[in-house]
Amino acid sequence: QLQASGGGLVQPGGSLRLSCVASGGSFSSYVNIMAWFRQSSGKDREFVAAIGWNVPSKYYGDRMKGRFSISKDRAKNTVFLDVNNLKSEDTAVYYCAAGPAYGTPPYTEKRYGFWGQGTQVTVSS
Repeated sequence: QLQASGGGLVQPGGSLRLSCVASGGSFSSYVNIMAWFRQSSGKDREFVAAIGWNVPSKYYGDRMKGRFSISKDRAKNTVFLDVNNLKSEDTAVYYCAAGPAYGTPPYTEKRYGFWGQGTQVTVSS
């Protein structure tokens, strides 16, 4: 089970940190990569970032480099997404996801078998 939190209403130029806590007995044996996706109203889900759970690999969507930073705390089974200089176009529901060691590329939804419920981020003055 994945539980995302940290969303809310933020002014343009602001920052926030999203968290995703994983729980469940099968988590450690299944998960090799965790990711954040986002979906704006009327648009397809978009890859934001992914991080290796057992390796120090990180991946970012082409439009996410620079303002987005993904990190993890394995002791707490938690993945974070830090976003700086928020823009109105960052308004979306942000989803965390967990996937196994092998499969489709990290930026594809099919890689991930577990998804959180999403947390809404609204950037507005």
